[in-house]
Amino acid sequence: MAIEDGHRESKLSWQGVLTDVKRRGLKEPPALAIGDGGLGFWAALEEVFPRTHHQRCWVHKCANVLDNLPKSIQAQAKARLH
Repeated sequence: MAIEDGHRESKLSWQGVLTDVKRRGLKEPPALAIGDGGLGFWAALEEVFPRTHHQRCWVHKCANVLDNLPKSIQAQAKARLH
């Protein structure tokens, strides 16, 4: 677990977080990483833990889909997504 200040979720910021977790004793790379659409996280993950599989967070993905729909159909679309 880590909490750090970063610059706009940049690759460099995420590299610092992931490298620190590794330095503090994470011996095996994570089997799976789940994150939002921030490209900096995925780019840093590829360098620090290249064998880790990626999965997009469904909460963020659904929110992004709903944000791009007209307000009048968002409730119905949300129910169908769930």
